[in-house]
Amino acid sequence: MSSSSQTNENAKTEESVIYECKSFDDLKLNEDLLRGIYSMGYEIPSPIQRKAIKPMLEHKDLIAQSQSGTGKTATFLIGSLNQIDKTIERPQVLVICPNHELAQQIYYNYTCLSQYMKLKSALLIGGVSIESNKKALDSGAQFIVGTPGRIQDMIKRYVLRMTKLKCLIIDEADEMLSKGFKEQLYEIFQFVPKQCQVCVFSATMPESALEITNKIMTDNVVRILVNPEQVTLEGIEQFYLGVDNENWKIETLVDLYERLKINMTIIFVNSRRKAEDIKEKLEEQNFSVALLHGEMKHVEREKVMKSFRTGETRILLTTDIIARGIDIQQVSVVINYDLPKLCETYIHRIGRTGRYGRKGVAINFVTESETPIIDRLQKWYKTKITPLPENITSLF
Repeated sequence: MSSSSQTNENAKTEESVIYECKSFDDLKLNEDLLRGIYSMGYEIPSPIQRKAIKPMLEHKDLIAQSQSGTGKTATFLIGSLNQIDKTIERPQVLVICPNHELAQQIYYNYTCLSQYMKLKSALLIGGVSIESNKKALDSGAQFIVGTPGRIQDMIKRYVLRMTKLKCLIIDEADEMLSKGFKEQLYEIFQFVPKQCQVCVFSATMPESALEITNKIMTDNVVRILVNPEQVTLEGIEQFYLGVDNENWKIETLVDLYERLKINMTIIFVNSRRKAEDIKEKLEEQNFSVALLHGEMKHVEREKVMKSFRTGETRILLTTDIIARGIDIQQVSVVINYDLPKLCETYIHRIGRTGRYGRKGVAINFVTESETPIIDRLQKWYKTKITPLPENITSLF
C-alpha cells in the first residue's frame, strides 16, 4: 500500500500473461470453494478469470479491466475467498462498491460461491440497520461487502476493525475513485494494513483512476488493461433510431413496443424527472413499468428490483444508478432514451444485456442534435452503431 513511482507500463501488462490458467482445478483452490464454483454452473474460467485469479491467490496487487458480464465479480470473489483463514474471526476481505444494488448482488454471489465454506460475513449498506451490522461484525464476520459511507461509519464506531485484513477490493473503480467517493476512500485507506493486498476492478479505467491507484498500491502491481477501443461489445447488437425531436421519443417508444415482442427491457434516461414523466405516459398506455432512481429509499429500490427480477414488471425505467454491474440475465433489450453524458457510461448501460455470451440488443434514440454523440461513441469504442432495420422483429 506504500506510495511509489510507476515502473514500465508494458512490463506490468506483460507480467499478467504469466499467471494465465486453463481450468479452475489448475488453481489448487480450497475444496469447499471449488464445490461452490461448480455448483454455480461455472465450467471453465472466462478470459478475465484465467488472467486475474492467480495473481490474487499469490497476494499480488492487481488492476484489472474487464467488461461487465464477463465474470469479473466471480474473479475477485474466488481470488479473495481462497485466502480466508477460518480460524480468524475478524474481517479478512473487504469489497467496496458504489451502490446498494451492486453490493447486494456481489453479496449474493459471495453466498453462492462460499456456501460450503461456513464463513461469517456482513453486508454494510444504508437501509440495513446499524445494529444488525454491529451484531454481524461483533460475531466475527470474515468477509465484508459494502458501500463507502456505511463502511466508514462502522470504522468510526470502532466495530469494523481491519488489523487482520488481507485483501481490499474496489469494484467499479472509475466511479469509486471519482470525486464523489475519493475522500471517503482515503479515510478508509488510513485503517488498511500496509501488507494488505489491493485489487482494483472496473469495466473502464480512465487515467484519473489509474493515477489515484498509484497512491494506494505497491510497485509490484499486475496490470490487466485494455484500451477503450479494445473493450469487447461482442454479443450486443447496437442500433440507433432517429427521432425528429425530443417530444416524439415517447410515441416512438410506444410504437416500438407494439411492434416487438420484448421480454424484459431496461430504459435509461438522464434525469429522475424525465423518468417519472415517461413512466406516467407509459402507464396511460397500459404498460406495466417500474421506476428506479438514486433519490429513492433503499427499501423502495429493493422492492423495485425484486419486482423486475421476478418478471412482475417487464419494463424498468432508470437513471444511471443501475448502469454498473447489475446482472439480470433475462434482459434482452436496453434502450437509451437519452444518450449517456459520458462515453464511459455507454458500455455500462448496454452491458446490462448480452450477459455471459447471450445475445443482446441496444437501441439508442437519437435526435439530430444528438448525432455527434453517436459518432463520438463509435470512435471511442471502435464499434458500429447502425440504423435500426425496418424488419426489427427478426432481432428477437
